[in-house]
Amino acid sequence: MHDDRTLVEDRLARVLKERIRPAVHRDPVPLTVERWDAPGEPVPVAEALGAAYGPAAAGDPWGPAWGTTWLRLTGRVPAEWAGRTVEAVIDLGFDRMMPGFQCEGLAYRRDGQAVKGLNPYNDWVRIAEAAEGGEEVELFVEAAANPILNEAEPSELGDRLTAGDEPLYRLARMDLTVFEPQVWELAQDLDVVGGLMSQLGVEDALRWTLLRAIEGALDALDLEDVAGSAPAARERLAGVLASPAHATAHRISAVGHAHIDSAWLWPLRETVRKVARTSANVVALMDDHPEFVFAMSQAQQLAWLKEHRPEIFARVREKVADGTFVPVGGMWVESDTNMVGGEAMARQFVYGKRFFLEEFGIETDEVWLPDSFGYTGALPQLVKLSGSTWFLTQKISWSRTNTFPHHTFWWEGIDGTRVFTHFPPVDTYNSDLSGREMAHAARNYREKGRGTRSLAPFGWGDGGGGPTREMLARAARLRDLEGSPRVEIERPSAFFGKAHEEYPDAPVWVGELYLELHRGTYTSQAKTKQGNRHSESLLREAELWAATAAVAVDGYAYPYEELERIWKTVLLHQFHDILPGSSIAWVHREARETYARLREELLALVDGAQRALAGNGNGDGDGSGDGEGTVVFNAAPHERGGIPAGGAAPRPDLPQAPVHAEERAGGGFTLANGLLRVEIDARGLVVSAVDLPAGREAIAPGAAGNLLQLHPDLPNHWDAWDVDAFYRNSVCDLTDVEALSLEAADGGAATVEVARSFGASRVVQRLTLRAGTRVLEVDTEIDWHEREKILKAAFPLDVKADASAAETQFGHVFRPTHTNTSWEAAKFEICAHRWIQVGEPGWGAAVVNDSTYGHDVTREVREDGGQTTTVRLSLLRAPRYPDPETDQGSHRLRYALAPGATIGDAVREGHGLNLPERLVPGRATVEPLVTVVDGGAIVAEAVKMADDRTGDVVVRLYESAGGRARGRLVTGFPLAAVETTDLLERPLGDGREHTVGEDGGVELALRPFEILTLRLRRAAARG
Repeated sequence: MHDDRTLVEDRLARVLKERIRPAVHRDPVPLTVERWDAPGEPVPVAEALGAAYGPAAAGDPWGPAWGTTWLRLTGRVPAEWAGRTVEAVIDLGFDRMMPGFQCEGLAYRRDGQAVKGLNPYNDWVRIAEAAEGGEEVELFVEAAANPILNEAEPSELGDRLTAGDEPLYRLARMDLTVFEPQVWELAQDLDVVGGLMSQLGVEDALRWTLLRAIEGALDALDLEDVAGSAPAARERLAGVLASPAHATAHRISAVGHAHIDSAWLWPLRETVRKVARTSANVVALMDDHPEFVFAMSQAQQLAWLKEHRPEIFARVREKVADGTFVPVGGMWVESDTNMVGGEAMARQFVYGKRFFLEEFGIETDEVWLPDSFGYTGALPQLVKLSGSTWFLTQKISWSRTNTFPHHTFWWEGIDGTRVFTHFPPVDTYNSDLSGREMAHAARNYREKGRGTRSLAPFGWGDGGGGPTREMLARAARLRDLEGSPRVEIERPSAFFGKAHEEYPDAPVWVGELYLELHRGTYTSQAKTKQGNRHSESLLREAELWAATAAVAVDGYAYPYEELERIWKTVLLHQFHDILPGSSIAWVHREARETYARLREELLALVDGAQRALAGNGNGDGDGSGDGEGTVVFNAAPHERGGIPAGGAAPRPDLPQAPVHAEERAGGGFTLANGLLRVEIDARGLVVSAVDLPAGREAIAPGAAGNLLQLHPDLPNHWDAWDVDAFYRNSVCDLTDVEALSLEAADGGAATVEVARSFGASRVVQRLTLRAGTRVLEVDTEIDWHEREKILKAAFPLDVKADASAAETQFGHVFRPTHTNTSWEAAKFEICAHRWIQVGEPGWGAAVVNDSTYGHDVTREVREDGGQTTTVRLSLLRAPRYPDPETDQGSHRLRYALAPGATIGDAVREGHGLNLPERLVPGRATVEPLVTVVDGGAIVAEAVKMADDRTGDVVVRLYESAGGRARGRLVTGFPLAAVETTDLLERPLGDGREHTVGEDGGVELALRPFEILTLRLRRAAARG
């Protein structure tokens, strides 16, 4: 037989495109179009419906970037269409090669009820199932002119302040049509059979069977009467579509989904509308297809829907009750997990899970994070402590160097907690259930022979409108079809239950899930990252001092509502395209404004609580004090300068050696305080940092610390996201000095100031050594105007470190400094929170920071046989997409070198830098609300009042050193009872009991990196 595959396949493609699909909607009758261009930002629906509309027509330009045009579409169903299915086809000017990322619409009726969204593959509105003929038709469409920004080119369209007013789109088709169901069904039959055929090998007999069936269907189709001949054509395909799947066929659980980034190439306000459009589509599709199941994550998005579109939210609530609309994820947003702080990561679950419980009565089991840029090793424990069971992502399939070995496995966190995890082998969270994607999932699945099933999230995301009726048609035909995986639409919990049951002994992956891509997100948009870190620190302070005041000061009211609102705002901005710095200019401009506002609010809360405490030293509760003296508040979890952790008092007069500063031979200065001696040369570089008690030099021979290094930074793809390894091939050491001076030396501290200019930028650094510390602080102010560059600060250390320890949530992660394998080599840029430490037995050093996350650690063996371990902080980048002005302007960054630091010292110094002392007028002594005695590595991460407003105090502790730890918890109030809880402050029920001892304390025993949340019931609660 001659090979005529190409002939038949090309024939299928053309007939589908030019004859069958156009015949689905026939006999078009143009609708009358009127328009109203909303001025400025989007307006309420009622206002738009009552606006004055003017004439318009298909072909008219519309939509300056970010503008909204309302359309009024009117017409009459022709009398001869009686009994026929009628749909309006509304094309706003869509590019069908790009679902999402462009203009979108939401259709309404005159009463303001949303009908459904309008998107490139969802551009129809059902008018009548069986028309009577003569019906009046009136629809309103809210059309959003979101600019196309996913082409990876710098653009001024990313902010409404710079976007201009040129129209971006032209209205296209606006018609009433007859919908031909048999033609539509034929299109789906051919789509599925043709898609399956294309994935089968030429040697497979089934491929030829399908080819002949397609040929027969095309022969039976009358191109002059597609609607009339569609049933005959479908009959030619019925046999192959009825042939059952192989007994061993892979099983795919298809879960409807629409991954909507809470901000990315659009601002937050547009996400509110994207959620409404997609949700309207989903509930409408469920009305027609009761078998359809849709999973939606991100409590924030449903909260938006409840606030802004309550009528759509009511429909969602109905579908949730029916079990078809399934909340998943259990987090406030699909956050970044690399940079989010420990307590904030816990609160993502607290507020996310609580929203689903309060609104729907649902305890979400699945943690759903398909698109974040790597996953912290702290996550499994947090998943378990939130009351969740499963974890899903697919982003690791994007790794460029190594192929992850599993699709279904147990993920073990840094503390030993394991969570059953699945990576969908379909390698997308926006599947269209095409034959190509289903075949890829089956071929790609790595658990063959032990597991048989995987999950496929399907639906157009990010404004594409979610799942479509065409996708559901594919799922129905692929449910049991020869040559295909078996596809079944079902809830995520059903998949996980079956997968776990068949594969309980799945392999184990230990530690972080590092994404070998998007490493630049640790650094891009420095002010967004700084706003996040500072907000996290201020929230700790606000909760600590407010709780202390609520317990100690009569009449002080704990600010529950304010704190919850601020937490939710901070959590929103931890979304995985905001905190990583990969959104458009508009998003980051608003983020900077938001963080500035939150800072003022939090400082006011902190100040109010501290003033109440400082004026309450004698327990009089009037908050007055005598105005004399100064009270030092220490929010850090460690004693500092004689002030207890979580307490306050007038500063004690502690004996300590003064700081000496003198000029250095050859230029520069020497600073010393009896614990640390630092030499800064004429270039303003740290050429020596001696740990005096240990007699150990920290800086490698012949090297210099705090060396600023400038690299070119133009990655091959994804500017704001990526740093490619070849950036290291070129470097410029910034050693030229504009000014060098000894700014202050009063015995309590000495500061050397160094100024440099480079390119179009200027930097001023203040290097400070304080009395009684072993830390050299570096306060850096940069006026940054480079383009496509990355700025690093290097500390070449004389230490043989086989691994670096980098702080992560509730612990730290070790990463090798060598590059023995491709797995280590791929980690050329890593994330650390407040500190990174390198050491050898008996000695080490740490670099701590107040808002930097990107780092790299390398090793080099010198000619003298010693090893130089270089720790570098990634201070600033300057990518041009998606924000062409990324990081341009002034920045203040603080970091410090701590020679001789152990991991415990690094923990202490990291907290100290991020939680500064605060000075308040008064003379009171404030006893800590809780104190960990003899706890060593046990750290109090959060101290707060219980969310249920019972007056209980909640403390969250963790073991910070990676070993077992014992200690005692002592409270500053009479303690009646103690209870171990989950993150949501519910009884944990893990069999472990904590009791109040005779002395009022609580004995503690924590395993390595364990998180322990305790609810402390006061003997006499004040509320």
